[in-house]
Amino acid sequence: MKNLDWSKLPFGYIPTDYNVRCYYRDGKWGEVEVCSDEYIKMHMAATCLHYGQEAFEGLKAYRCPDGKVRVFRMDENAARLQSTCRGILMPEVPTELFEEMVTKVVRLNQDYIPTYESGATLYIRPLLVGMSAQVGVHPASEYLFMIFVTPVGPYFKGGFSTNPYVIIREFDRSAPLGTGIYKVGGNYAASLRANKMAHDLGYACEFYLDAKEKKYMDECGAANFFGIKDNTYVTPKSTSILPSITNKSLMQLAEDMGMKVERRQIPEDELATFEEAGACGTAAVISPISKIDDLENKKSYVISKDGKPGPISTKLYNKLRGIQYGTEPDIHNWTKVVIE
Repeated sequence: MKNLDWSKLPFGYIPTDYNVRCYYRDGKWGEVEVCSDEYIKMHMAATCLHYGQEAFEGLKAYRCPDGKVRVFRMDENAARLQSTCRGILMPEVPTELFEEMVTKVVRLNQDYIPTYESGATLYIRPLLVGMSAQVGVHPASEYLFMIFVTPVGPYFKGGFSTNPYVIIREFDRSAPLGTGIYKVGGNYAASLRANKMAHDLGYACEFYLDAKEKKYMDECGAANFFGIKDNTYVTPKSTSILPSITNKSLMQLAEDMGMKVERRQIPEDELATFEEAGACGTAAVISPISKIDDLENKKSYVISKDGKPGPISTKLYNKLRGIQYGTEPDIHNWTKVVIE
C-alpha cells in the first residue's frame, strides 16, 4: 500500500499507476488495454472537443473491515452510461466490458485503495469520448472508453454534517427536454457560474428550480435532492434531473425501513414542511441540508433547527455506508467483491 496519509486526502486528483482503455473502431469494441500514460493522444478536430460528444460516470471501491474490496452497484453505472450513449448517439459500452474494466483498474491500482479506518475511498472515473476528426455536427465514428482511478477524501470538508444551500434563479443547469438526464460534461459546464455564485455568498452549493416554470425544486448542484416528512421520503420527479444511483438506493432503503417513497414535483413552498432534507450522490453519499435560502424572494427555509443531521438521514447514511463497506447485510446484492 502506498505511503500516503489517507486521513488527510482531499477530494481531488492524485496520480495512480495505471488506467485501462478500449477503442471502438469499425463498428465494434476492441481489446482492453492497460496504460500507464495519464494523457490521451487526440486529434484537434475530435468530436468530443467541438460537439460535446463526451460522457462519464463516477463510482467507488471500498476497502472493507473484512479485508475485501467492494464496488457498489457498477451495473447501475453501466446502465446509466448506456442511457447517455443513446441520448447523444455514442456506441453503448456493454455491461460486461464496463464491469471487466472497472474490476481490472481497481486490481491494478489496489495499493492506492485507502484503509477502511481513514474514511477515504478509491474513486473510479469511466470516460467515453468521440475521437474521430470531424468538422460538421455528426456523431464520431471512433471512440475511446477509458477508466482511471484516484484515492479521495470526503467531498465536503466537514464530512457528514449539515450545509446551507441557496436557490439560484439566474441560471438553469439544464432544460426539461435537454441533456439533464444524461451524465455529460456540458451539464457541469452549465453549473459553474451558479456554483461560484453560491460559494462566493458563503453557501455549500447552489439549488436549481425547474427551468420551465421556476416553481419546483430540481437539483442541488450536481446532486439529487430529497426531503423527509411524515415518515415519507420525497424526491423530485423531473425530465431534467440526472438519475442518481445513490438516490435510487436510498429510496429502496427508505422502503425497507417502512417509509413511504414519493417521486413527484416539489413546489418551493413545500420546503417549509420538511423535517429533514439532503443532497445525495456518489461523492458525498448524503450531505444533510441545514437551510435553503431564497435571496430573491427574501425567504429562508430552516430545515435543521439544531444544525445537526436528522435521525432518518443519519440512519439512511449509516445503512448505505454499511452496505458499501460490507458491515451491513447486502440483501439487494448491490456490491461486488473485486479483491478477496
